[in-house]
Amino acid sequence: MAMTRADKAAELQQLEQTFKQADTAILVDYKGLNGPQVTELRRQLRGAKAGYKVVKNTIARRALKGTPFEPLEKFFEGTTAVAYTKTDPVALAKTLTTFVKTAPTLTIKAAVVQGRAIKPAEVSDLAALPGKPELYARLLFVLQAPMVQIVSVLNAAPRDLMSVLVQAEKKRQAS
Repeated sequence: MAMTRADKAAELQQLEQTFKQADTAILVDYKGLNGPQVTELRRQLRGAKAGYKVVKNTIARRALKGTPFEPLEKFFEGTTAVAYTKTDPVALAKTLTTFVKTAPTLTIKAAVVQGRAIKPAEVSDLAALPGKPELYARLLFVLQAPMVQIVSVLNAAPRDLMSVLVQAEKKRQAS
């Protein structure tokens, strides 16, 4: 079914809005995926708080103008879809690289992560990084460690005093 000029304008406006709101976009070539695989990919991306959109290349190139995603313009050739997020780029990269293992026909073309263009191989490096929750847990552990040490040092003096008193009491009772 052919798109009318009004449909194309609406699609362009929607894509421009998507690109302005997102801070990370990964272009994929979805050629060879069947319907259930695409549905599963969309479901997994929703779980990672990301979106997935199959785009028309000419409309996507126009929507990129004036956004941080302009370096992606040359990659809009052939069957192209955009996976995007505004929250966690690591979760998006992990989801896509995990899905690529189950569906090798899906290939990553290029990406822009928080304003920086990266190569497809770097997307798998990004996926190897720990996610936000794990980084928050590590930070909390690092911040909490000095306080735990102070508490244990402050508790050591009364504890040691009590053990000296207990030992003195045992010695007195023994003699």
